[in-house]
Parts: sequence; C-alpha cells; structure tokens
Amino acid sequence: MKKHHLIFITVLAVIILFYKEYIALNLGIFGIFLSILTFTQTKSDLRDKTFLTLFVTSIFSSFAFAWFGDAISFVAVFVSVFLLRFRGTYPRLKPFLYIEVLLINLFSFLGRVFNTEQWYEKPTEGKSFAKKFITFVLIPGLFVAIFFFIYSFGSDHFANLFRDSELDFEPLTVIILSVIGFYFGFIFWNFGVDRFIFKQNHHLKDDFSGIIKLEKPTFSFLDIDSERVSGFISLSALNILLLIFIVTYNYEQFYEVTTSADTLSAETRDRVNAVIMSIIMAILVILFYFKNGFNFDEKAKTLKISAKIWIVLNGVLVLSALIKNAEYISGYGLTYKRLGVYAFLTMALIGLIFTFIKIQKKKTNAFLFNKMFWVSYGLILVCSYVNWGGIITSNNIQRKDFADNYHLVSINYNERTLLDYAEKSGNSEMKNKLTERIESYQQETFLSKILYYESIKIEKE
Repeated sequence: MKKHHLIFITVLAVIILFYKEYIALNLGIFGIFLSILTFTQTKSDLRDKTFLTLFVTSIFSSFAFAWFGDAISFVAVFVSVFLLRFRGTYPRLKPFLYIEVLLINLFSFLGRVFNTEQWYEKPTEGKSFAKKFITFVLIPGLFVAIFFFIYSFGSDHFANLFRDSELDFEPLTVIILSVIGFYFGFIFWNFGVDRFIFKQNHHLKDDFSGIIKLEKPTFSFLDIDSERVSGFISLSALNILLLIFIVTYNYEQFYEVTTSADTLSAETRDRVNAVIMSIIMAILVILFYFKNGFNFDEKAKTLKISAKIWIVLNGVLVLSALIKNAEYISGYGLTYKRLGVYAFLTMALIGLIFTFIKIQKKKTNAFLFNKMFWVSYGLILVCSYVNWGGIITSNNIQRKDFADNYHLVSINYNERTLLDYAEKSGNSEMKNKLTERIESYQQETFLSKILYYESIKIEKE
C-alpha cells in the first residue's frame, strides 16, 4: 500500500473503534491492527529477530491494555508500536535516536503535512479509486459535517431533528476523531529522519572503530598523564568515602531504632534517593574518565581497578537498600511506591553491571545508553503485563493490620481478591461497593470494555 492509503485506513480505523466509546478494548484492537499492518508492510529482509520480538511485544502490550486499560499499559502499547514501525523502516538506527525522531515528527507535523508530494502519490490512469473517493465522498462529507455543526448551533429544532433520531449521529465527534486519526496516522506512516540524526547514529556505536589514539586531555591546563593520575586519586578517594558511607548507611538502617512508621517511611525514602543519586553520579564520573582513549591506555590499569572497585561498592549500596526495602515491606506491607523502589534499584544495579562490562570489554559510552534503553523498555513491558494491584492486595490481605478501605479505594484491579475477602469476613458494605463497580464496567459497550472486569463473575440478586 502507498503511504496515503495507510494514513486514510488509520483514520477510518480510529473513527470506527473510538466513535462514542471510551478508551479501553478499542485501543488494544487498534494496537493489534497497527502491529499486523506494520508487519505486512515491512520488507521480509528487514524482519530480523529484533523486529519479530517487537512484533510479539506489541501484540502482548495491546492485549495487556485490553485487559487492564491503565496508564502503564497505554505507554507500553504506544512505545511498542512505534518501536516496531521504526525498526521495520530504519533497522540500523540506534534505538536511543528513536525518541528524537518521534519528538521531531510530533512537532513538525504542520510543516510536513503541506508537502503533499512526500506522502500523497497522485493516482495514475486506471488507479483513480482514491481520487474518486476524495472527490465524491471525503470532500463533500467534510463540508456537510462542518455546516451541520454550524446549523446545529443556529437552530435548536434543526439540532433536535437529528438528535432525536435513531441514527444519533455526532458530526463534531467524527471530525475530531478524523483529525486525531490523521495526525497519528501521518506521524506513524510518514515519519521523517533528518540527515543530522544519521550523523548522530555514527557516534552511537557500541564498539570503537579504527585505531584509537589516546585523546587530548579534557582540560587544557592538564596533560594526559596528569589527568590519568587525577582520575586514579579521585576514584581512590571516592572509594574510601563510599566505604565510610556504606558503613554509616547500614548502621542507620539496621541498628538504629525508628520510633514510628511515618519516620521510617521518610528515612527510607531519603536513603533510597541518596542511593539512586549516588549510582547516577558514579556512572557519570566513570563515563567521563572512560569516554575514549583511557579504555585502551595501558598505563590506566590502576584507574580501571579503582573504577571497578567503585562499581562493586555501589552495588553493595544498592543491595543494602533492597534489603531495607524488603524489611520495610515485611513490617508495613506492599504499596505501589515500595514496588517502585524495587524497580528503580534494580535498574540502578543493571546500570552498574553494564558500566562494569563497558570498562571490561572496552565499549563506548553509547553502549551503556543503548543497553539501558532496552532495559527501560523491558521495565515498561513487565509493569504493563503484571497485575501489581492484585499482588499487593493478595500479599497484604494476610496481615493482621490489613487496611480494607485503602485497598478498596487506592489499589486497582484487586476486585476479585477483595470480593473473596468481603464474603469470608461478612463485610456486606464492601461487597456491595465492589459489585456496583464491577457491574458499571461490565455494562459498557463492547469496545469500551476492560476485559479484566469481564473475567469476574458476580452473583446477581
């Protein structure tokens, strides 16, 4: 298919799936539709293992949104389908640049849409269906819809004439959906990659290419030997400082008595923030010293050893924070924020591992960013596929201090567990609230349904 065909098909799909519907099952169907259409429009020689993996994750992410319909699932679908499209078009482009490509195209739409020669191919003789469709249907339909909207404001009887009819057509909704569908379809099927992005791509390789010479010193007032020595002294001093911090950090965490849950919560939050900032700064310092020539400098062995020790010590710091978070959960239960702490600390630990590999294998700084891009994407997928609300409730419901009202109001997708709890505990008020909530979701039209609630059977009185 040509680009303008794909764009108009996307517009039609948006109107059919979202007209007078909430965003729910329809977005999952739309994600599957785009994934399959992208697969069919991608050349067979470009369907490598990464593309096929992204195709599978796009389908699964679409099912996840159809099941949960939450924000993280929406992000997973959005990222997955665009990654699939980008990968199928420019497979050699580094994934980190896909973000830049997307942002540029989101804001350059108005400038590029009027360049019709770029995306709309004029029909040749014998192939004028699109031309006839635009001539006889699209343009007249657009004018009728616009003036229908104008006349509806000018005459109540005119508006009621169509409002009270069985058709119940809303032209304004169709116009808005058409604009949204065209905007999305245009960016998705006709995104542009500028030359300067391809130039950046050359600098984002995982491995150094050619003969690497020891680069010039970063600062003009230091020669390369002085910079090497300053790096060794700096990292050695930081190792000592970090070692002292780890001792005091663990003493405060595991030996000092905390008086209240609020105090413990504030202390845990502050300490985790300190750990994350420490990891970020540690990685930035290492990237500064090992950005090019020092990776191959035979005289920089002591500098590399100091850097690796610092990475290991930061890893110990992360493990200490993970243990403390586990102790905190054991004492006060699971929450979304405490699960989030696990996620951030795990990301920090993975970042340290890749930083260690970068030094050991003499990789570029871009290697770390490329790997962490995929790790971040993996985190989004995991968060979208798993029912964390159900896990939180199932874990906390075993506790004596189980806060039923908190889990009823603040935790999502735990209705099945709470229904069992309400029946066993004889809490009729909670059961009635849950039943009303589930029934309200189940009464939605097909495309507005969230499949999770369809899987729950409730007793009809």
